[in-house]
Amino acid sequence: MIDWGRIDELNREIGPDGFAEVVELFLDEVEGVVMRLKTSPDPLALESDLHFLKGGAWNLGFKEFGGLCQDGERRAAAGKGAEIDIGRVIDSYFASKQAFVDGLADRSNSVV
Repeated sequence: MIDWGRIDELNREIGPDGFAEVVELFLDEVEGVVMRLKTSPDPLALESDLHFLKGGAWNLGFKEFGGLCQDGERRAAAGKGAEIDIGRVIDSYFASKQAFVDGLADRSNSVV
C-alpha cells in the first residue's frame, strides 16, 4: 500500500523539516480534493482531479491509491468516467493515509 523506499528517499532528499512540510501540504491539498470527490464530484473535472491526486500519491509513496487514481484518470480521459469507482478511490486514500501515519509512528519508535 505504501512505498516506504520512496518515503525514505524523499526524506533523505529534503530532510526531516522539509519532509514534514511536504506531508502536511500533501495531506491538506489531497484531502480537500478527496472530500470534494466524495461530496460533490464534478464529472468535467474528474480527469484533472485524479491526475492531481495520482501525482501527489506517487510522490509520497501511496502506491495503491496512486494506481487507482491513474486508472480512473485514464477512464475519465476515455469518456468512461461513469465506470470509475469513486468510493474505492476515496476508501483507498483513507486506508493509505492511516497506513502511512501508523508506519511513520512505528518507524520513529524503532529509531529511538
